[in-house]
This record gives sequence, C-alpha cells and structure tokens, in this order.
Amino acid sequence: METNAYICTTRKKRMKKITFGLLVIAAGALLLAFNAGLIDHSFKHLVFSWQMLLIGIGLINIFDRDNWIVGTILISIGSFFIAPHLIDLTPEFTKMFWPVILIVIGIVIVIKKGFGKPKQKTEDWKNSTNYNLDMGYIVEKNIFGGSKNKVAPCEFKGGKIQNIFGGTELDLTQTTLAEGKNVLEIKNVFGGVALIVPQDWVIHVETSSVMGGFTDKRRNPPATGSSRELYIKGESVFGGGDIKS
Repeated sequence: METNAYICTTRKKRMKKITFGLLVIAAGALLLAFNAGLIDHSFKHLVFSWQMLLIGIGLINIFDRDNWIVGTILISIGSFFIAPHLIDLTPEFTKMFWPVILIVIGIVIVIKKGFGKPKQKTEDWKNSTNYNLDMGYIVEKNIFGGSKNKVAPCEFKGGKIQNIFGGTELDLTQTTLAEGKNVLEIKNVFGGVALIVPQDWVIHVETSSVMGGFTDKRRNPPATGSSRELYIKGESVFGGGDIKS
C-alpha cells in the first residue's frame, strides 16, 4: 500500500513517531536510573506496568485527530488503575469511576459529532465512513455499537477499523488481496474484530494487546509464498480479534 494513501497525513504520523520515540527514551532513562540506584526500586513495578503501557499508548494516539478519543480513554483507564498505588483512594471513588468514564465518553462523542467540522467531500478513501470498494479500502468506526458486513467482490488493499465498546465482523471471502503489502490497522478498546478471509491468504499479525489478543484460527494458514500479503497492525485493550476462513 502506498504510504501517501494511508491514514491521515505525514505530519500526524511524524507527531506519533516523535511521541513514541520520546516515550522510548524516557523508558530507557528510567531503567538506567533504577539500575544505577538513583530511583527507589519500589517504584519500578509502577513505572513498567500495564497501566503505564495504557497511558503510553494513549499519549501516542492522542495526537491523531481520528484516534484522540481512544487516546483519552486509554489515559483515563491507565491513570485510574495506577492512582491507588500512588495515593489513598476511598471505596466510593472507585465506584464512581466507570459512570464518570461513560459520561466523559458521551460528552466527547457529542462534541465531536455535534460541533466538529464537517468533512469535505473528496474522492480520497480515508475520508469515507464505511467502504470505498472502488479503491479497495475499508474505514469503519464503531462506538457503543457493532457491524456485520460482507464485502462485495473487489481487490482488497486494507484500511482502518476502530471499535470502542463495540465490534466488527467483516467477511472478505469474496475479495482478492492486491499485489504487495496491504495494511489493515485495527484499534480495539473494550471491543473486537472478527475477520473471515480466504484460506490461502498470507496474513501477518503485528498487534499489541493488553488483557486481550489477536489470533489466526485458520487451520494450517500459509505463512509465506505469495506476492499478496495482508499485515494486521494496531492495538487492543481489553479486547482483540480473530481470523477465520
């Protein structure tokens, strides 16, 4: 897939890469400080924890206009679960967390959908809301909902799927992979994706997961030997997906 036809703009990609790089530098510096005895080792399990991983993934995504909701949710969840290790919280506070999170998510959705700038009409696939089969890409976002779709015959080139408290079932058995490397980016937060694909597709799963996973459940799937490959990339938090044929 051509880079200039995939997800947002070069500037946004640059910001995400810079943020990721800064987080890696910070992690290395903190690890060095722990090993050198400059920071008390009692904090090491907090700094290198799944809660901080959520916060880190959230910081990377918050700079992306299409992913900032996901980033905000991840930072909120990570901060909530790490807070009891840093300060004393009352049981009443923990009971209020999920209602408050739901209210915040609702407010963000209302602000984004009700007051956000309308998208300009364009032939670019990345600004479509579901399928642009003429160009072979899919763009789908489910928030507190789900979808079940069977894609008509086309040359599939990848795309982007986001699920926040939702799910996607996508049947690609009637499609054909385009030549070369095709990328499908998937982001799940309390959600999942089920992909139904032809048995002979060569698929590489390169996702990171927290309390979840993404697995290829096909029997004896091919690993190599094709000029047409699909790479599944992204993150799943309390969710994941599977591939079936």
